Amino acid sequence: MLMKVEPNRGPTPMRAPDPSEKHTLSVIVDNEPGVLARVIGLFSGRGYNIDSLTVSETQHDKHVSRITIVTTGAPMVIEQIKSQLARLVPVHRVADLTVGGTAIERELALVKLIGRGEARVEALRLAQAFAVKTVDATLESFIFEITGDTVEIDRFIDLMAALGTVEVSRTGIAAIARGAEGM
Repeated sequence: MLMKVEPNRGPTPMRAPDPSEKHTLSVIVDNEPGVLARVIGLFSGRGYNIDSLTVSETQHDKHVSRITIVTTGAPMVIEQIKSQLARLVPVHRVADLTVGGTAIERELALVKLIGRGEARVEALRLAQAFAVKTVDATLESFIFEITGDTVEIDRFIDLMAALGTVEVSRTGIAAIARGAEGM
C-alpha cells in the first residue's frame, strides 16, 4: 500500500490510481437522427474521451448502424461507459471487443507527401515496403492509401514525416470480433 506523509498528521494510506486501458466498443443502434449526438453527448457530458469513432449503417432494410468507439479509461470507467451506453434508448447491443482479445481492427489513412528528387524516390520505396497504394501522383506530390492496424499506420506516417508529409486523413478504427458468433 502506498503511504502519503502529511505534515502534523503522519503517514496516511493512499490509493494507487487505476491503470488506464484502451477498449474498443461496438454499439448497434437504430439509424435515426440524433442517435450519434446522444452517444457522443454521453461521453462529453461525463468527461470521457473518444480516441476513435466510426459509424455506418450496416443493415439497410432494418435501418441499423454500427458505431465503433475506441476509448481509454480505468476498468471501472469502462464498465460505466458500457452500462450507460446500453441504457440509451436507440441502442440494441454494446459489445466490448477488447475483452475477448480476438477482434480484428483496421484503419485506413490517406497520406499526402510533397517532395522532389531523392525524397520522391524514398517515399515510393517506403510505400512499396508497406504495400501502400498510390492513389494520386503529380510532379510534386503523392497521395498514399494505407490500410492496416493503427500501429502500422502510425509507423508509416512517422517515416513519411521525415520526407515531407503535408497532410494526413484517417478513418478511425473499424473492428469486428473473430469467430462464428455475431453481434
